[in-house]
Amino acid sequence: MLFLVRMDVHIPHDLPNAQADEIKAREKAYALDLQRDGRWRYLWRVVGEYANYSVFDVASNDELHTLLSKLPLFPYMKLHVTPLAQHPSALA
Repeated sequence: MLFLVRMDVHIPHDLPNAQADEIKAREKAYALDLQRDGRWRYLWRVVGEYANYSVFDVASNDELHTLLSKLPLFPYMKLHVTPLAQHPSALA
């Protein structure tokens, strides 16, 4: 199942820089692992925002929820999830 996910990150201004940097490093490592195993298929930055659009390829809603909730930045995110289906006019 494919899902389009918009992630908007809002790290509190009073979070110490060292702690924020450590969380971001764990986030990057986790995201890279998910991209390598094919579940995080695409990752695009939103220009001018601390946000991204991502496409996930997972077996179920529950699997997506589990993956997203394990993101180290999850407590600081607003997420919008859109399930995707093949369009009848798409070449693929």
